[in-house]
Amino acid sequence: MKFLAGLLTFIVALLHLGFMSLEMFFWNSPLGHKIFAMSAEVAASSEVLAFNQGLYNGILAVGLLWALMSKQHGVKIFFLLAIIVAGVVGGLTAKMSIMYIQALPAFVALMLVMKTKGRRAGEPRLFS
Repeated sequence: MKFLAGLLTFIVALLHLGFMSLEMFFWNSPLGHKIFAMSAEVAASSEVLAFNQGLYNGILAVGLLWALMSKQHGVKIFFLLAIIVAGVVGGLTAKMSIMYIQALPAFVALMLVMKTKGRRAGEPRLFS
């Protein structure tokens, strides 16, 4: 179970590195226009915002990778929760598919992480 939790957390990190790349480097390109279903005009007018959003996705990815390398259970939980919140907000305010692409994998990873024995002595238990 611990391996599966780590693997899914790693996959969530890779997804966010992909989101970062698309938003920061391919937003205003034919690939970005196709993936995000937008015109060149819309892409050009929102390019700075997308770059900023991509940076945040990169921070989430690096946070998860740090948590995996340092084996800090609480850090994994924090970054997975942040991704879930971002995915739910994106799903409710922008496009429902964001909830499935971003929040759902992070939620499944979080459930697996919570079931592992990664807690340190004295660390609070969120789910029994």
